[in-house]
Amino acid sequence: MSDPRPAAGAGPDPATDAAGETTLTVVVAALANLAIAVAKAVGALVSGSAAMFSEAAHSVADTVTEILLLVAVRRSARPADDRHPWGHGREYYLWALLAALSLFVAGACVSIVEGVQKMLRGEHEGDPTVAFVVLAVAFVIESISLARALMQLREGAARWRLRPWTFLRLTTDTAVKAVTFEDAAALIGLTLAAAGLGLTEATGDAVWDGLASILIGVLLLVVAVTLTRVNSALLIGRPADPRIERRMLEELRGLPGVVEVPELVTSVLGPEQLLVAARVRFTPECSADDIARVADEAERRFLVVHPGVREVFLDPTPRRHPAQRDERVSGEQAPMS
Repeated sequence: MSDPRPAAGAGPDPATDAAGETTLTVVVAALANLAIAVAKAVGALVSGSAAMFSEAAHSVADTVTEILLLVAVRRSARPADDRHPWGHGREYYLWALLAALSLFVAGACVSIVEGVQKMLRGEHEGDPTVAFVVLAVAFVIESISLARALMQLREGAARWRLRPWTFLRLTTDTAVKAVTFEDAAALIGLTLAAAGLGLTEATGDAVWDGLASILIGVLLLVVAVTLTRVNSALLIGRPADPRIERRMLEELRGLPGVVEVPELVTSVLGPEQLLVAARVRFTPECSADDIARVADEAERRFLVVHPGVREVFLDPTPRRHPAQRDERVSGEQAPMS
């Protein structure tokens, strides 16, 4: 079949648009986290708070994560070549996986270790005023970054005709998922840090500061494990959501001349990039030209209705005679006898 990718001048490429939106979202998050990391580090030194130190480590981890996600976006956008006929889309998930691991090592582990040490030492020293100011400013900046991520989330959900939460769960653009999860975790972490610091000041017991640091580490651990699992599955290769596959099956079965669709296979090639292949049985009256027209119509419909479809392959499969099916079954069972 012909190359289903839009020709020059045929209109915007949804995957390219999504990549541009993702880049902007990641850049906004990276700049925000870099500024916040410096401020939190100063606050941690002045206040001596373990929770503030954990938040500084959290922001450093988020900054490294976003840098790796930018690398993922750029390298996965390289065009297809002889050695990579489907493009470089899955390299996106390699870098996103490394980003999730960096969040685990630089964020979760450091926060938990620092919290445990703070609880064991038990001393409380430093002025918390600067720390509270930094936490308040960081909360505002993280809220702006999260608002940008949620805006892209709503745009992507509208493009796929899904609810935002459903789109967040199903999207193969894991950078959007990572930034949304990390910004949400950052806001929760800031709240935990403020609560731990406040309770420590009120009671004079540093255990609250240490406990807040440990909880921040656990929060980051949950996010890191979630993102690692998602990117690992996509890196190995994952089909489209079953609801999308069922919709495609219905569209194929509704085409003129189609009798049956015995098999439909999908595979994620990259963020919002999907390969579709199907075995299709046509009526005996369909000529080769009829089948070609139906295949072109199926390709056109998929590209319009499903913005992530990049490649479509239909295999006209003749209906087998019952004797042939029996012979095939006997042949498959023979080695087991």
